[in-house]
Amino acid sequence: MDLAFLKPLYHRPGPYASVYADLTRTTEDASKAAELRWRALRTDLEAQGAPDGTLRAVEHVVHEELELRRSEGLVLFAAGDEVVRTERLAGPPRTSLARVAPLPHVLPYLAGRGERFPHLVAVVDRRGGEIDCFTAEGGHRHREVRGDKDHPARRTKAGDWNQSRFQRAEENAWKATAKRVGREIDRAARDCGARAVVIAGDVRARSAVLEEISEGVLEHTVESDRNISADDPGLNAELARILELKTAERVLSVAERFDRELANGQRAVAGLPATVAAVRRGQVESLLLDDDPESPARLWIGPDPGHVAATPGELRRLGVTDPQEERADAALVRAVAATDGDLVVLPADGPNASLGVGAVLRYSD
Repeated sequence: MDLAFLKPLYHRPGPYASVYADLTRTTEDASKAAELRWRALRTDLEAQGAPDGTLRAVEHVVHEELELRRSEGLVLFAAGDEVVRTERLAGPPRTSLARVAPLPHVLPYLAGRGERFPHLVAVVDRRGGEIDCFTAEGGHRHREVRGDKDHPARRTKAGDWNQSRFQRAEENAWKATAKRVGREIDRAARDCGARAVVIAGDVRARSAVLEEISEGVLEHTVESDRNISADDPGLNAELARILELKTAERVLSVAERFDRELANGQRAVAGLPATVAAVRRGQVESLLLDDDPESPARLWIGPDPGHVAATPGELRRLGVTDPQEERADAALVRAVAATDGDLVVLPADGPNASLGVGAVLRYSD
């Protein structure tokens, strides 16, 4: 996944409070239970020395969420007197936790969030189409395309001498509308960088529109075989399935490339020491991490994202006067985000599940 969205998270000096709160309300005393779960997390933050201003900022956001009932789970990261990032969840987080540390504890968030692709959904018929573009961050833009309002829509009786003329005119109108919709889909897909395009709706309209889409967009396009509307839950389910397949393809592609480059002894490294060295040189194109929130691996960090080392002495030799110990995954994600690398969280049941940490490199030494 592209880590650019995390960059603003690291602009504040630590310590950071990371909170994964279960706000589910499935019992009669649900509100009270959710409040008690939050109090336990708050006690954990206090015990770990969270600053008073950070506690107040976190508490304000959580209480507002409990009052408004907008989510079943909440992930937030706070530093100083401010909550820097918040994400509402449709369900509870995999693990409820509260942590105070020099860096935000982002791996559980990233593993749960998964890959998010910019994508486009178009529902078309013979009168036009509705196009919805979604960015990786959840931004949404809606466009409507309509054909010529004056196109012939009147049906004629069988044997009417004008029947063939009207049919030809209507077919031409459909083609013109399909071309207009296809061009708008192309434009919208380019604008949002769509890596998945789903076209649903009337079967004949879909076929006509697909003929008008450019090859570059067509290679990312999947046709839904049902005639459904834009707000049909079935379309959302199908879209979720397609994006899940895209995620699996992405993970498999990077893992295969990692294995290939590692076997060649060139643009890949495995293990913590080699990965740390590559991160410091800005070589990492894709960081591979096991999905292990309980990983015991630790590194030492400084104020700069590139200040990453196995020992505090290494950082002191780089001019860092106050090295701090931190989770290895937190330190590596910050460093890779700063150098515009991306992340692949390896599933526990995947072929590289025991890797621990590795990286595909932009260049070899």
